[in-house]
Amino acid sequence: MLLAGFFGVVMGLVLGLTGAGGGILAVPALVLGLGLTMTQAAPVALFAVGSAAAVGAIDGLRHGLVRYRAALLIALLGAVFSPLGVYFAHQLSERILMILFSLLMVLVAVRMLRRETAQPGPSDHGAASWGQKNCLLDRQTGRLAWTARCSATLAALGAVTGVVSGLLGVGGGFLIVPAFKQLTDVQMRGIVATSLMVISLISLIGVVGALHAGVSIDRVGGAFILASIIGMLLGRRLAARVPARVLQVGFAGVCLVVAVYMVVRA
Repeated sequence: MLLAGFFGVVMGLVLGLTGAGGGILAVPALVLGLGLTMTQAAPVALFAVGSAAAVGAIDGLRHGLVRYRAALLIALLGAVFSPLGVYFAHQLSERILMILFSLLMVLVAVRMLRRETAQPGPSDHGAASWGQKNCLLDRQTGRLAWTARCSATLAALGAVTGVVSGLLGVGGGFLIVPAFKQLTDVQMRGIVATSLMVISLISLIGVVGALHAGVSIDRVGGAFILASIIGMLLGRRLAARVPARVLQVGFAGVCLVVAVYMVVRA
């Protein structure tokens, strides 16, 4: 129980410090640190990540940053396709799941090591013109212009996120954040807040799907979930005091080390 609490606090702390992608460390902590299988770890990781993400999503809603219609559409498609990912997870061997997760961690690390370009302006509006992005904000209302192209793009993003979430037990922030940056002109504050809302909703759905498939959460998993929420709250308080680039490089390094170790274990 103490070990589960320790790993939970560390995972929550990293999630609070680095943002949506930090939850990817939950599964390695449960598999390598606590000895759970990939299928056992998935619902515990989703519950922990989803609970922590919900804290950030509520804060984003309070400040009017969440694009809640987009978040609900992505989460809805995620809900439809997440059980498909859970089904595949039970069909694949433990070795293949660990290798897939390792490759995922490498991709996340590479993205984190890329230098982000600063986006000027305090508002949630980006700067793009039609033809450059699939989804654009209406300059008069400040809301997304819901064209057929935009709706199809967000629906496809939700479907992919749902499958990956159910398959590997991750919230999907590593997919949603870069996709939103590439496909919309929403600024980063709004992207992160919207991503956190999607993660919390898809994670909850993934947990329900895993439990329906026969996976249970024991006391150790419960301790991990509670500790992760505490760590996340602590991480949000410390985030403003640590340089963002230091966090990105450090997190990427941890992901690469854990990915190599998981491949060796597999």
